[in-house]
Amino acid sequence: MTTALRLRSARGFTLTELAVVVAIIGFLMATAMYTLSAQTEQRNFEETRRRLEAARELILAFAIVNGRLPCPATNASPDEAGGGATACTTPYPVAGPPASGFLPARSIGYQVVDPEGYAIDAWGNRIRYAVSGVTAGTITGCTGTSTTPHFTSATNLKTNGITCRPDDLVVCRSATGITATDCGSAGNAVTNHSTPNKPVVAVLFSTGKNGALGSGGIDEAANVNGDQVFVWHVPAPVGATNGEFDDQLMWITVGELYGKLISAGVLP
Repeated sequence: MTTALRLRSARGFTLTELAVVVAIIGFLMATAMYTLSAQTEQRNFEETRRRLEAARELILAFAIVNGRLPCPATNASPDEAGGGATACTTPYPVAGPPASGFLPARSIGYQVVDPEGYAIDAWGNRIRYAVSGVTAGTITGCTGTSTTPHFTSATNLKTNGITCRPDDLVVCRSATGITATDCGSAGNAVTNHSTPNKPVVAVLFSTGKNGALGSGGIDEAANVNGDQVFVWHVPAPVGATNGEFDDQLMWITVGELYGKLISAGVLP
């Protein structure tokens, strides 16, 4: 090998070649980090869904054992408000900050909790819960006249009959056009919005990844503003018409509740 060839082979990479290598490595690392982040968020989303499903089953199990639905927990305690002896103190999430109306983890035996004992989603946000607050004396079809909320009272559920239906909780597709009591139109309703045939007796939900940040838009705001109207649709990014939306909702219908109680021999 000549002296010129030895010098050429020993000189190593040029600055340009090193810059290209570094850029390629940086690109590959960024791609890997993005993929990992996306996979983590998907896992959190799916885990939160599983937690909500588990909570939903525990609520129904509580109803079978106790003959009624549990009341929500408040900021004061992860137990159900009112101790279940009388009317719920917060049939809907109470406007905050922070909002009340949480899943009563200790009362239903939910295990994944924060240090204070509140049920949490995969992002560490407390799981919310609302239950119908209607009374037998105010709904068509009820045989009783009790002024105690029907669905959180074992006595009312046992004596008023299964014809009692909720007329308050409703789930809408969008916060656009909603009122404090309704979706505004049948087309905007995920569940029946017409009084007195609203079938939803309880709602539980996660405020999603952005819950701790207080971000989101009007659709998310509708879920924590303290009224009986909730919004659910597929996730929407920042910049969407009604703002970012990553809440996850589940609900229990009155037919499902009555079906479980009848099958278990609790009703009629």
